[in-house]
Amino acid sequence: MKFLRTITLALAAIVTAGFASSARADEGYVHISFLKAGWVIGGTVGSGTLTFHGRTYRLSVGGLSYGLTFGGSQTYLQGRVRNIFQPSDIEGVYGAGSAGAAIIKGPQAVVLTNQKGAVLELAGGQTGLIVNLDLSGMALTLK
Repeated sequence: MKFLRTITLALAAIVTAGFASSARADEGYVHISFLKAGWVIGGTVGSGTLTFHGRTYRLSVGGLSYGLTFGGSQTYLQGRVRNIFQPSDIEGVYGAGSAGAAIIKGPQAVVLTNQKGAVLELAGGQTGLIVNLDLSGMALTLK
């Protein structure tokens, strides 16, 4: 019985610590804009902002993709970043497999996670002429 009680208390402490640390994580709001172009190998370049605790931080966006990529597009996304403790937590590489097409205009929505656990939930629009079925990585850094 004493062993069972000790295990129960240990599990309760672990669960409580997990909730306490995730409860301290915060969220911010992100606006990014980037150009994507390619022929098999694609590139992404752009900029944006993070608003966190009333302050605005400038972001740089860059990336590469490999797969079926043809054309070019301009994408505007906005939304939130969750599970960050400080502005620098947004920095990192966000990887994804993607499939899409834009002929003049098209909607975009994406949920991505970086190595620090930050979760981007973004939506917006894409303009241009592009068809893609690729693996890509997008890097965000503070300027």
